Amino acid sequence: MAENRTLNHIVTEQQGSGSSWLQHGFNSVNTAGINEYRRGPLYSVFPTKPAEVSSVQDLFEFICSGPLLEKIGVTSEMVAENIDKWLLYGRLLAQLFQLNELYLTVPQKARIYHYYIPVFLWCEDQIKQHRSTFKNEEDIPPLVIGFSAPQGCGKTTLVFALDYLFQKTGRKSATISIDDFYLTAEGQAKLREANPGNALLEFRGNAGSHDLPLSVETLTALSKLTREGMKIKPPRYDKSAFSGRGDRADPSTWPEVEGPLTVVLFEGWMLGFKPLPKEIVKAVDPQLETVNKNLEGYYDAWDKFIKSWIVIKIKDPSCVYQWRLQAEIAMREAGKPGMSDDEVRDFVSRYLPAYNAYLPTLYLEGPNGSDPKRLLTIEIDEGRNPILAA
Repeated sequence: MAENRTLNHIVTEQQGSGSSWLQHGFNSVNTAGINEYRRGPLYSVFPTKPAEVSSVQDLFEFICSGPLLEKIGVTSEMVAENIDKWLLYGRLLAQLFQLNELYLTVPQKARIYHYYIPVFLWCEDQIKQHRSTFKNEEDIPPLVIGFSAPQGCGKTTLVFALDYLFQKTGRKSATISIDDFYLTAEGQAKLREANPGNALLEFRGNAGSHDLPLSVETLTALSKLTREGMKIKPPRYDKSAFSGRGDRADPSTWPEVEGPLTVVLFEGWMLGFKPLPKEIVKAVDPQLETVNKNLEGYYDAWDKFIKSWIVIKIKDPSCVYQWRLQAEIAMREAGKPGMSDDEVRDFVSRYLPAYNAYLPTLYLEGPNGSDPKRLLTIEIDEGRNPILAA
């Protein structure tokens, strides 16, 4: 699609950013900035020692032990009836991440069969429900699924995997991120000048640093991609521009998306956040008051387009710092530019007030304007793996 990178390049980037669940069986792939890939031939990486092949019965029992099955309404009988599909999806994901499907570690199996495939099945069910509300002769707009999750917890990799499964199973999908809607470098400078001394608005990230009219224009255009031949180019953002301050990417590099779209996967760290009473946000951080005011315009620009939601829940926002630090250390050890520990602390500190203020309400009430019947909440541990909610 958009960025002309091979899968090898993507996996190399991931491995340079702490993708130890691929290498050693911990944690998630850190795919910051990876929203697109070039579709082409894929292959598995075969180990030098003989493969240990699990029986289908063993795999069936492993699948049924997953923490998400009950949440998505799948029984062991349903798994047995559709085991061929589970095997197909597992094979496709192993190929995507260049793993030998016959030689998966337990953490790799868990990531594929306990996480990515169950979420994919839930999304498929949401698509069926969405499409059933339209008559045969009507144009059916794509279902927009929102993924709200803190930075570093693996949402970009999850969306990457889902997008691939949709494409391989005959669905046309598109992926967008709230990062795509950041203000231009000029717009960021004006925001900074208008809010002197407010560290939360000094750089991109918090509410106020996005081009909301561009969001509305893009999401509206995507929702109209209902027929063959209809095309648009959603925006993309270049985080490396202006020495890391970032700028909107040149339109010539934006990917082309063609209809008819079935699903749009929209991900972001602050999707679904609701404005709160002034006294609450001021108690968290006085600088958050302006951010909270800015947040009032985000429902109409983002959340109202989203009909189904996936919320990835963490117990402690401090995990964001640890995950980011792991990624930067891995990048430095791989000989790539990476932030120092102090720079990581400063970077994450600009997001923590919003996490501390808005996550409790998000977890208690769901995203802004969401339907509880169309919401999947997934609690993850420090290793970024789903767990059974308490």
